[in-house]
Amino acid sequence: MTQKARAVADRRRRMDELAEVSRRHMAAYVLFNQALADYLRLHPTDLQCFNLLGLEPGPVTTGRIAEMTGLTTGSATRLVDRLEQAGYVTRDRDTEDRRRVLVAPVPERMAEFGEIWRRLDGDWYALFEAYGSEDIDLLTSHMRRAVALSTAQIERLRTGTL
Repeated sequence: MTQKARAVADRRRRMDELAEVSRRHMAAYVLFNQALADYLRLHPTDLQCFNLLGLEPGPVTTGRIAEMTGLTTGSATRLVDRLEQAGYVTRDRDTEDRRRVLVAPVPERMAEFGEIWRRLDGDWYALFEAYGSEDIDLLTSHMRRAVALSTAQIERLRTGTL
């Protein structure tokens, strides 16, 4: 086998391993998300919506929630209904445009959520301590690219354009 053929085979082996590990990673995250949602007595999608609301600079419309989650506006409204009923969000009229309703996380619930993350974060930080700054930059870049790709793939799945 030539050096070039060995390099091609090695690359293929690495890509196959990466594909397998990626599938395991995604499954582990989904199962982790389910466990955390169960712990908080929420639906997994509701949990991630609440998580995303905590990353927004302020209250958002249900339309924005639909954008963030990829749900239809009707499904996003039902999601907000569930979060409001569970005490995780509030709805208030926009003071500048009374026709708009803004959704905001309840600060005490966000603090509880943050406390759970703080208890879990230590393990995540310890995991990343093994990496140098360049590795962390690579991982951060990869995660940003994976989020963008996932968003595009969600759109393809929802529109049936596989």
